[in-house]
Amino acid sequence: MTSEFVRLEVADGVGTIRLDRPKAMNAISIQVQDELRVAAAEATARADVRAVVVWGGEKVFAAGNDVKEMSTMSYTDMVDRVEALQGAVNAIARIPKPVVAAVNGYALGGGCELALAADLRFAAENAVLGQPEVLLGIIPGAGGTQRLPRLIGPSRAKDLLYSGRFVKAEEALAIGLVDRVVPAADVYTEAVAWAARFATAAPYALRAIKESVDRGLEADLETGLQIERQHFSSVFATEDSRTGMQSFIENGPGKATFEGR
Repeated sequence: MTSEFVRLEVADGVGTIRLDRPKAMNAISIQVQDELRVAAAEATARADVRAVVVWGGEKVFAAGNDVKEMSTMSYTDMVDRVEALQGAVNAIARIPKPVVAAVNGYALGGGCELALAADLRFAAENAVLGQPEVLLGIIPGAGGTQRLPRLIGPSRAKDLLYSGRFVKAEEALAIGLVDRVVPAADVYTEAVAWAARFATAAPYALRAIKESVDRGLEADLETGLQIERQHFSSVFATEDSRTGMQSFIENGPGKATFEGR
């Protein structure tokens, strides 16, 4: 499909999934959802993408799902659509590479849910985040009731979800909703710099770490440890593991050149 509002831009091992629907403040419409899935699939498949930045541009990350579009939908319409709605955000969460959200301006509703799907969130000093769906008489439908409490704890999450209040960058940092706050002009470059650290890393080890953490958090400790054991054993099948351990023996840590095999 031809993407109108979401594109993947790649440079030096870093892929940027760029939302670009400025006239609607990057509102996440059905079309944007579909294009997000395509961009995530491409970022996953491309070997020259080692890490990903999700960015909405200098003014706004995403102001939410497209309320005008949703307001015309019936119960049965949403029953038919909600899996795809969640699937767009899940596609970002399941990119098997490090993913950071670079948040300028508003990340509200579906925009906040999209940011929650990243591994880390870097926010501008003027960033505003929140899940205000309750103020519309609805609830988050793309993971907000699940990812938010897993990230900041159930009590803090319920406070935000029940009230629908907006959270400015400093409070978001204090409660763990974002991981770094920087000047607005530096958000994207900081996110790219973080992602670029993995351009020469061992990709299958990173993939194993991400899946171990994410799947382990969905399970009890014993199951999580079993997942870890499986991935720990599996990376010994890679050439990178042999390269990395031999380099450590001969030269010390952090000097290996990985081939991604």
